[in-house]
Amino acid sequence: MERILVIGASGQIGSELVPELRKIYGDENVYSTDLKEPAEEEKQLGPWAILDVLDTKRLVHFVIRHKITQIYHLAAVLSGNAEKIPLQAWHINMESLMNILDLAKEIPEITRVFWPSSIAVFGPTTPPDNSPQLTVTEPNTVYGISKIAGERWVEYYNQKYNLDIRSIRYPGLISYKTEPGGGTTDYAVEIFYEAIKNNKYECFLNENTYLPMMFMSDAVKATIDLMTADKEKLSVQSSYNVGGISFSPKEIYEEIKKHIPNFKISYNPDFRQAIADSWPASLDDSVAKKDWDLKYEIDIQKLTDIMLKGVKEKFA
Repeated sequence: MERILVIGASGQIGSELVPELRKIYGDENVYSTDLKEPAEEEKQLGPWAILDVLDTKRLVHFVIRHKITQIYHLAAVLSGNAEKIPLQAWHINMESLMNILDLAKEIPEITRVFWPSSIAVFGPTTPPDNSPQLTVTEPNTVYGISKIAGERWVEYYNQKYNLDIRSIRYPGLISYKTEPGGGTTDYAVEIFYEAIKNNKYECFLNENTYLPMMFMSDAVKATIDLMTADKEKLSVQSSYNVGGISFSPKEIYEEIKKHIPNFKISYNPDFRQAIADSWPASLDDSVAKKDWDLKYEIDIQKLTDIMLKGVKEKFA
């Protein structure tokens, strides 16, 4: 019986990953943890706890006490916020990962770990279109530096200690269920909230800034598919490219206008424009498709329909 610990479960990914894991492994076998208490209704859905991944003693105690066999470590300071607190973000992102890697090394009952990387590992010198799985990775953001360092440590621990740590380079993730969390791709979530709430949106990126994006249901499915794939089929021991769909603020605006004809957008690029300019416009994820049959279901039209409906219901 698998017993799963999700760290950072209240975040954008965790809030939708935990319910899917509980469907597979049973409510009682998936532990939802974060630095803050979940909403009252969420407490009734399965075991939860307040847990700081930087508190090594409590982390070890929790894993041993609950006989954890898999860990999904999702806690991190994202790109936009990390630029405001660079040293603190580096400390949180790296020390938390190293705590999990050492835990997996020391406790043999932990058979598998998931840690998310990001398109932030790429930089201005990366080929911007259809960026390969193996290519130049010279990030110029704190978040990106922490993620590329994390990838190297993940591969090192996999090879040095024969562990099974798996990772995805997530593109921008889109969901109506949680508020934006300080990422550079968060405009693609904010724009729907502002369209419904105020009928206008001031975008912090230029209109033709193309970035890889992914609707959350596809991201959750990709995560679970990778974690349930046969280890022997996996050729990447650092982190897999997962490309999703690429679009610009102008394109998503035009899709929203089909539903809300009087919706207006303006552009006022801030410091996040430079971050976005350093990232690829699209990714080559053929290795993931070959190794563990990566697939997508949501295109830009479906994404727009789902987001508008979901945000309207949330406001209602």
